[in-house]
Amino acid sequence: MTSREKQSPSLMDQYNTLKRRHGDAVLLCRVGDFYEAFNEDAELISRVLGIALTGRDKDKNGNRVPMSGVPHHSLDSHLYKLVKAGYKVAICEQMEDAKKAKGLVKRDVVRVVTPGTVTDLNVLDQKANNYLCAIHYQKRSSTFGFAVVDLSTGEFSVTELEGESKLWAEISRTAPRECLFSEDFANDALFEQIRIDLGTTINLLPDWRFSHDTARMELLDHFGTTSLDGFGCEHLLSATCAAGALMHYLLETQKREVEHLTTLKTYSTASFMVLDADTQRNLELTKSMRDRTEKGTLLEIIDNTVTSMGGRRLRQWILQPLLEVDLVNTRLDAVEELKNQIHLQEELREALNQIYDIERLITRISLGVSNGREMLSLKVSFQMVKPAQQSLAESQSTLLQTLNEALIEAAQVIDPLANLIEEAIHPEPPNTITEGNLIKDGYNAEVDELRQMTTSGKNWIAELQQRERDRTGITSLKVGFNQVFGYYIDVTKTNLDLVPEDYIRKQTLVNSERYVTTELKEYESKILNAEEKAQALEYDLFCQIRAQVAEETEVTQKVATIIATIDCLANFAYVASKFDYTKPVIDDSSEIVIKNGRHPVVEQLFQEEGFVPNDVTINCVDQMLHVITGPNMSGKSTFLRQVALITLLGQIGSFVPASAAKVGLVDRIFTRVGASDNLVKGQSTFLVEMNETANILNNATHRSLIILDEIGRGTSTFDGISIAWAVAEYILDQKAIGAKTLFATHYHELIELAGKYPLAKNYNVAVHEDSQQITFLRRIVEGGTDQSYGIHVAKLAGLPRSVTDRAHQILEGLEQHHLSIDGEASDEKADAPKADVPIPPKNPRLRRSSTKSTFQTDALQMALFKPKTHPIVEQLQNLDLNQLAPLDALNLLYELKNKADLPTK
Repeated sequence: MTSREKQSPSLMDQYNTLKRRHGDAVLLCRVGDFYEAFNEDAELISRVLGIALTGRDKDKNGNRVPMSGVPHHSLDSHLYKLVKAGYKVAICEQMEDAKKAKGLVKRDVVRVVTPGTVTDLNVLDQKANNYLCAIHYQKRSSTFGFAVVDLSTGEFSVTELEGESKLWAEISRTAPRECLFSEDFANDALFEQIRIDLGTTINLLPDWRFSHDTARMELLDHFGTTSLDGFGCEHLLSATCAAGALMHYLLETQKREVEHLTTLKTYSTASFMVLDADTQRNLELTKSMRDRTEKGTLLEIIDNTVTSMGGRRLRQWILQPLLEVDLVNTRLDAVEELKNQIHLQEELREALNQIYDIERLITRISLGVSNGREMLSLKVSFQMVKPAQQSLAESQSTLLQTLNEALIEAAQVIDPLANLIEEAIHPEPPNTITEGNLIKDGYNAEVDELRQMTTSGKNWIAELQQRERDRTGITSLKVGFNQVFGYYIDVTKTNLDLVPEDYIRKQTLVNSERYVTTELKEYESKILNAEEKAQALEYDLFCQIRAQVAEETEVTQKVATIIATIDCLANFAYVASKFDYTKPVIDDSSEIVIKNGRHPVVEQLFQEEGFVPNDVTINCVDQMLHVITGPNMSGKSTFLRQVALITLLGQIGSFVPASAAKVGLVDRIFTRVGASDNLVKGQSTFLVEMNETANILNNATHRSLIILDEIGRGTSTFDGISIAWAVAEYILDQKAIGAKTLFATHYHELIELAGKYPLAKNYNVAVHEDSQQITFLRRIVEGGTDQSYGIHVAKLAGLPRSVTDRAHQILEGLEQHHLSIDGEASDEKADAPKADVPIPPKNPRLRRSSTKSTFQTDALQMALFKPKTHPIVEQLQNLDLNQLAPLDALNLLYELKNKADLPTK
């Protein structure tokens, strides 16, 4: 029986012991050529991976033990499926050669793989970070410590955040695959909200792991320092607690030092533009609102990077726009040079296109899990840095010159490493590092000698086969090999009478017998020993070379950062040329001026229809608030978003989709766009809308850009207009906010703001209207409008003709009678709003609801539905006036008054 079929009785004891130590993980244990799971874990992996569930010998209670496993060569793919499903997986390896083991093979868990600790290049998203974060809440100071690491790239950062909104912004920006909290925090209401909204793997650590002393010591031990001053977080208590707990978790899962985490970056959200979760979602920066993928996002359109590192860096730039004019203009100058010097741009992108993922390669090398092929990928990458640097040699812009000098300095380290790998590693190594063929011929004399012995021995075997055929006369005689018997001579049963006396029988098969000879066994020993020694020596040499490369992890990571930056700048130049973007003027003014601006995503997704560009001038001097009215589907929302996106693109150092643009640096971009119920939180559409609006009013400053696409739609019309008006007034108040704002609304009453506040201006979407049809021109023009064209939009949406025709009839009735929603005929003096808000009196939607007579209620009934004959009307219609005496007429009139419940004088 094979080891898979028949295992030592004590294997289950060994497995159960390891399982108790890693109870929260799925345990996969190496048994021969398989990674096996037992009991509940076996049932789990069978279900998740869709593989067979078998069983082994009965346990001590007489129950059959469930068992399921995967071949060792396909571990990575199956492992990723488990991790992607949110499971933590402990990998248990054989710690000694099974052939040399005395009794049960020693086994131990060598690493624990979780969603936030994956490093396999084949399963990670190439252009997205794989973040693991830890969050610590300091109740006394009301601050959050937020630590985040990408184990696959070596990025390790920490900050402190005040307030939940900033915490949510960082969570949304980093999109962690896994998050760590203290067990105590799990009792906090905020934890439950994070758990629901985050939708990712959450692990709880003992509270003491987040204690300041313990956490600080973890960091000091790792970095080998006596304080954290050098990292800027010595006095950030919450941040230190989060970072230390995160470091402990990494050591616990990796079962070794994570030496490629060479530094801890302390950052402040004040150093870049904070984009809250709502703004990231509403502007569809990296994820679409429709399906949460990159399809149809800003990132998809402008990402033409040619390296994985550049793709990840671009994502970071989009989510962290700059706040310093000089830094922005330094990037823009570099992009301008690359755009104008097309040959330089092409040379750079061609060289970069041949560079592999240096960040993740050096991580795997440092962790000791890389193979020969990954070493060769790093070598090729190092070699292609040289032509990239040479292309930059003649550059003029400050940033490109700085990058060029940094590459020249790094070459002193990486060039020798590339030469070492070139000289030592076989050009076609296997996937594994224990099967030989790793080391290049000529690198090590002993390896060469052992290989020669193995090769000559195998040649001798071939010669032996021919010699034995000649000696015995058995032309079908074969010399074969298997792992159980080694080398053997195979003779078919029809030739058994020709077998010489010196053949020693070893195995009987159905159609043949297998033999050995003394001479064959002696050579077998020489061959196999030489092969085993060569494989062991090659493994040792490979590990030495890998360790030598790992010693330069910090320099290699810097090279990766430089390459990523160059890739992003060259990408901006390429996109600018491809999509006809222009260089914006970035300054410290309060003004945004855009000529012929275009939405970067919409213009690419709807190229056949053509995109209508628009201008905008908005500032804090005379055009602070733009009230934009117009029908649905006319382009208001697109216009609002394109202004925000052009501003953002400018502040990340990119050219912008416009013929000209000036962007006065903004500190925040806020958006309130649409809304829907949040059923999980028990929040209505209106409450969601008000929460988003409150966030804007409480956090915006006079340097912010605010995008409001409808306010107050989730409540009654009267309440909605009141709230929208008050919000606009608050924004216009320079003592409160005084921020540049684009406010799209269907409440046409808001156009009256411009008459009261000089900083408010009216704009609308131009419409061409004739007797036959209505055409939305998608041009933003000055002035307000009180037309919504809702019925026309309904037609475009495909409502039945009978519905839209009836809607026209109802609209005409309402407009003719100026009816209010409550059914009253409008009266300029009746029920006028008490607030000092100049609202057009004849707008029917502004009437407060009231309970009047049945006759008044029927007025709305008559306007909205087919007329229903009133009993009084029927009585009058049936009356013959020629037969009615004067006294009878007076009595009838009195009766009708009573029926109508009208008071008499």
